[in-house]
Parts: sequence; structure tokens; C-alpha cells
Amino acid sequence: MTHGLLDIVRRFGERHANGTGVAQTPISCLTVIRETAPTALQYAINRPLVALVLQGSKRVTMGSRTFDFGAGESLLISADVPTVSQITRASTGTPYLALVVDLDLALIEGLVMEMGFSPFVAGAPVRVDPTETEVTDAALRLMRLLDRPASMPILQSSLTRELHYWLLSGRHGGAIRALGVIDSHAQRITRAVSLIRENFAQPLRVDDLARVARMSVSSFHEHFRAITSLSPLQFQKQLRLIEARRLMLAEGEMISNAAYSVGYESVSQFTREYGRLFSSPPARDIKAAKTRMQPAA
Repeated sequence: MTHGLLDIVRRFGERHANGTGVAQTPISCLTVIRETAPTALQYAINRPLVALVLQGSKRVTMGSRTFDFGAGESLLISADVPTVSQITRASTGTPYLALVVDLDLALIEGLVMEMGFSPFVAGAPVRVDPTETEVTDAALRLMRLLDRPASMPILQSSLTRELHYWLLSGRHGGAIRALGVIDSHAQRITRAVSLIRENFAQPLRVDDLARVARMSVSSFHEHFRAITSLSPLQFQKQLRLIEARRLMLAEGEMISNAAYSVGYESVSQFTREYGRLFSSPPARDIKAAKTRMQPAA
């Protein structure tokens, strides 16, 4: 089944991947990643996801932990945590290929209730494990719907649910299950994270975030850092900087415009904080990034 999934992902990626190696499928939770060369460091705060690596290899760092993984393995990110990643093995003839599954938290909650009590793991938001056959099989059948568009309205929901079931039943299950336990700390922090993501360019009060999470301010700070590895304001700052970088690189925004659009009132402060996160001031970083992209253009 792994070979079949590799073939269909390869074909879809060749036809649809954009300049950044991303090919969004018509199935909202599935994205194909295709890169034909090792990449520079990539900074992100991902939503919960599972990435099934089918070809090539990648390195992901969160905090002091680094994960190297490749074909036949899956990366789980079970919380909105900052990561630095890099594709380490890819070529034109043998590109890096991965199928990313965005986890549906409402679907997980319903499945957890149906599956009954089972242990869940609140820590370790990033982990790598071998991909189970059942997960690969369900992902393949879901991807096959792309060649049968008439079947998608009928089968997509059930196959998406099945894929989440096998993820919950497998090696990643304990960590994913924590996302579906009603009113758990993970769920409460997720509500606050959603508010920050929706309003990251606006001033945010920690009191308001704690109220959304239904926690005291001190408890909110403690659990937010335990789950995301950042304070709420650090989380907001990284979202702002990552979005500003995207605006400058993908949309050609000037440094000042990008800074103001993500909520900064001072370009000099933006430049300092950008340099701390990306290890280079904005102008130099964007120039270097565009230079790296030119051979692939």
C-alpha cells in the first residue's frame, strides 16, 4: 500500500505543487509536499497535524529536541508549537514527498467519546514514529477519490473519519487523544490559541485569553507554556514575524508595510525582533531566500 500511496502522491505533486512545494488537494485536510532539493531552514507554528513521509528525509527541531526522519515514518505535531524544519534529502529525480493530514479536532472529539476511555498523553507535542499500515491504507483510499470526483461527496467524510480513527488507534494515538478529551487543558489552551491566531495583529490581553480558556491567569500561563513551549505574548510575536516574512517573500511587501500590517508600531523594533528569530535582518534574509529560490524558478 505504501508504494501505491507514493505513486498517487507523486503524480499529484508533479501536477499541482506551487513554487514553495505545496499542493493543496480538494480534500481540505490533505496537503501534498514536494521538494526537488534540500531546503533552507523553515520557521512555522503549525496547527496539529500528521505528516506521512513517503520519500526523502526531513529534520524538525522544537526547542532542544531534533527529529530526523524519512520514508515510512510519520511526524506528529499535536499542539501549536514553534518548529524549525529543513528537508535534508531531495533531488529532481527523487523528490521529497509527504502527505500532510491536518487533524480535525471536532472529529477527534467525537471519536474519543465513541471509543471510550483510554490513556492519553498531554506532553511531547512533537514526535516521530513508523507509519502504520492501516493509516497508509486509509490515506491511499482517500487520495484515490481525487481521480473519482463524483465519489467525493459520498465517501470523503467516512474515509476522513476512518483515517482519524486509525491515527487514534495507532502509535500516535495517546497524544492525539488528548486533543479530543472534553475540557482538558489541551482543549482549553487550543481555544486561546485560536483567538491569538485570529487576532495576532491586534493587542491582546492575557486576562482575556485566560477567560477564554476558563483558567486563572497564573494557571493559564503555566499550561500555555507547557503545551506550546512559549508564553502567550511570545507566541503572538512569532506569529507576527512568520506572517511578515511570508508577506515580504511571497507578496513582495516592503519591510515597513509588512511590519505595520502584522501589528508592529515601530519598524526598528520589528527589525530587531526579526533578526533574533531568523538570525538575519529582514532585508538580508529575504534577499538570501529569493536567491535560493531562483534556480528552482
